[in-house]
Amino acid sequence: MPDKQPALFISHGAPDFVLTDHVANTTLKNLGKKIASPKTIIIISAHWTHTPIGITTATSHRIIYDFSGFPEALYQLNYPAKGDPALAGQIAQQLERSGFSVALDQERGLDHGAWVPLMLIYPTAEIPVIQVSLPMGTLRESAKLGEALAPFREQGVLIIGSGGSVHNLRTMNREGRTDVWAKKFEYWLQQNVEGNRFDRVINPQQFTPLFDQAHPTPEHFAPLIVAWSAGNKTKPGRRFHQSFMYGNIGMAMYEFG
Repeated sequence: MPDKQPALFISHGAPDFVLTDHVANTTLKNLGKKIASPKTIIIISAHWTHTPIGITTATSHRIIYDFSGFPEALYQLNYPAKGDPALAGQIAQQLERSGFSVALDQERGLDHGAWVPLMLIYPTAEIPVIQVSLPMGTLRESAKLGEALAPFREQGVLIIGSGGSVHNLRTMNREGRTDVWAKKFEYWLQQNVEGNRFDRVINPQQFTPLFDQAHPTPEHFAPLIVAWSAGNKTKPGRRFHQSFMYGNIGMAMYEFG
């Protein structure tokens, strides 16, 4: 019987994060040693939002360099992860039972929101990976997606939501100066996740005036909602890392379940 896996929310930072010695980079490199090796990984990235819900079905994945203007070394990286078409079919059936329309996708590769953290956590690329898209809708749709994926944890499947705890690219700065508003939002998020206030986190604009500044668009926040719902939204999560990249890009990470 495979070990039951947690659900994780990972902040993946800027694409060049994988090339740095950032403290969050070290956290991810150590993470794979701390949790039981999963049978398969389901990853939900901020960089794939689609309706119907997309599910990758390839037997092996290419990676997508969905960015520009970064060092050439970044475009030389590869992460030759295997897929799991049989499990992808099971996921499709489960999501359809939960009321989602789904689209199986044999051609799409892994975007940087998927392969950047996976390259750090599991660098040998031996664990099969399935990427599932975020729904195009409210955060409640993301919660519904997480709930539908939750049973796969019992089968030894690790569920990862990959986004950013603070993600406002207009406020990046190379000096590494973190503004007070970003620190305050991170504190609000930690207090509500660890305080078991899912009701507030799924309705952030009602409970903090900082949300729109921290997340001008919601797609980097939505993977946290997926992960918490997949882990068990009636129980608190645990923050296991917090830092910032390029000043105001939040790199917090949480474990659920």
